[in-house]
Amino acid sequence: MSSDPMPLSTTYAWLRDELPALMERRRAPAAAVGVLLDGEVVDHACGILNLDTGVEATTDSLFQIGSITKLWTTDLVMQLVDEGTIALDDEVVRHLPGFRVADEEATRTITVRHLLSHTAGFEGDIFTDHGPGDDAVERFVDSMGDLPQIFGPGERFSYSNAGFAVLGRLVEVLRGTTWDRALHEHLAAPMGLTHLATTPYDAIRFRAAMGHIDPAPDHVLRPGPSWGMARASGPVGAMLSMRVRDLLGFAAMHLAGGTARDGTRVLSAASCADVLTSQVDHPASMRSEARGLGWSLDDTRQGIVGHDGQTIGQSAFFRMVPEHGLAVALLTNGGDTCGLYHDVVGHLLHDLAGVRIAPDPVPPEQPPADFDADRLLGTYRARIVDWTLRRNPDGRLWVEEIPGPEAAAVGDQPQSYEVLPYAADQVVTADALHGAHHVFGFTGSDPGGRATHLTTSRVFPRVNLEA
Repeated sequence: MSSDPMPLSTTYAWLRDELPALMERRRAPAAAVGVLLDGEVVDHACGILNLDTGVEATTDSLFQIGSITKLWTTDLVMQLVDEGTIALDDEVVRHLPGFRVADEEATRTITVRHLLSHTAGFEGDIFTDHGPGDDAVERFVDSMGDLPQIFGPGERFSYSNAGFAVLGRLVEVLRGTTWDRALHEHLAAPMGLTHLATTPYDAIRFRAAMGHIDPAPDHVLRPGPSWGMARASGPVGAMLSMRVRDLLGFAAMHLAGGTARDGTRVLSAASCADVLTSQVDHPASMRSEARGLGWSLDDTRQGIVGHDGQTIGQSAFFRMVPEHGLAVALLTNGGDTCGLYHDVVGHLLHDLAGVRIAPDPVPPEQPPADFDADRLLGTYRARIVDWTLRRNPDGRLWVEEIPGPEAAAVGDQPQSYEVLPYAADQVVTADALHGAHHVFGFTGSDPGGRATHLTTSRVFPRVNLEA
């Protein structure tokens, strides 16, 4: 721990004085930062919410929190566990008889715990739009019957958006309402949160950020093609928006063992502990260690936990250090968001708790001696994207990213990245992408010795696998 941590008055002064310059350096149109320490909160916001309109950011502005939403969906499920309505090891079909994926055995055996820990094993990056109606999540889950099984339930970790849509539907069925209303009634209201929206119809009541992207070669930030994603992916992180202070209200409840500021019991202390208990290790290609129930356990030695979120041009970063009573949140709407995360969240965690976030990977000076490109070359596929590792005649390695139709529809473009050997079965991008180098890992061996899967935070099976 730092021998002289900054008091929050000093923290606010640092944010006020330094955040504008850091945002300019990272080309972030707007940002909101909040810090919770021992029950006290400071927050600060600056910049432009929408470059087309020039509306300025304030601390009451709403930003999308993306996949941090999964922590809220987790709590809605854990409330059902607290009530005895479900158990973590219940098979999903016990409560959702219509739940189906392509593999019949997996359908029968996937549990609530598998979904919460991203170990259910079916293809997880599906974002089909089923309209804006109250039946959107139901229709989404009903459409999952053709999702292939990449590995058996419980075998390993692969980040699954679709799995959290199933959890959202579980909440809807057992609560007899929509996921949106359940979130407002069972989380936002008991915690006294006032600036929160689950749909654009809610968000328009507030000052809401627009995401910005830079798809063209000139790297000029422009507002994205749409404000939000499909309502069917609401429990996954499609649109949930809030001011940074309300996100810290969620953190305060967890740090208080499940009680809101007014003493209202939102979640049991046991469930608050359970969600931070390791369920499965992360693959080596990730910069965090393990997964609890919903939560990412970034660094178990230093006690750093949290989650990140990405939507269309918006990024959110949320970290807690429970031992120090500390939570930090950064919400942004474009630019080099990874760089800003290190500048701001990394700085605050170190100054207030003496902990350091993991550094981003960098290409090694010398390639590892046991690296064998031949076994890794090939195409690895999921519905949302194809990854191909190829070698040019000059010997240089490249990864090609070809978005599937759904990803292309929200603005994703084909990309090609030069990569370098990083470890025996890993490559790393030669250049930083959005402020960070990215690692691709490879696992398994087919009869010909070729890798069977590519791993990022997801698992992608090889195309044309040898029998």
